[in-house]
Amino acid sequence: MAQALAEASAAARAGEVPVGAVLVDAKGAVIAAAGNRTRTDNDPTAHAEMVVIRAAAAKLGAERLNDCDLYVTLEPCPMCAQAISFARLRRLYYGAADPKGGGVENGPRIFAQSTCHHAPETYGGLDESRAAALLKDFFKSRR
Repeated sequence: MAQALAEASAAARAGEVPVGAVLVDAKGAVIAAAGNRTRTDNDPTAHAEMVVIRAAAAKLGAERLNDCDLYVTLEPCPMCAQAISFARLRRLYYGAADPKGGGVENGPRIFAQSTCHHAPETYGGLDESRAAALLKDFFKSRR
């Protein structure tokens, strides 16, 4: 999670909403790491989770990332939760909950839907206070 927080901080410095993600293999080796890039890439789908899933799939030459785990600083939105399901990630670890835009613990709770193809093991609240502080500080400085 420390590396995901570092990616989130880098995203904030680039003017992006500070969300960071790291995707690791079964042995814990980092396959891909990134922060949000929606503004940088002019791509509304360039959330940190999407960026690392795409990079890992390309690097591994596979559409399924069965033995991989994702660390992300904020509860994934519904779009990212669906991508996590489609990628068949083994585990999801996230920092701060997102009551307004989340799709895992809040909102549509994608993994709990009967139409969900795959639900990873999910663990929320990792380094939650640091992840939440990054977001609060970022938006406070813009108001």
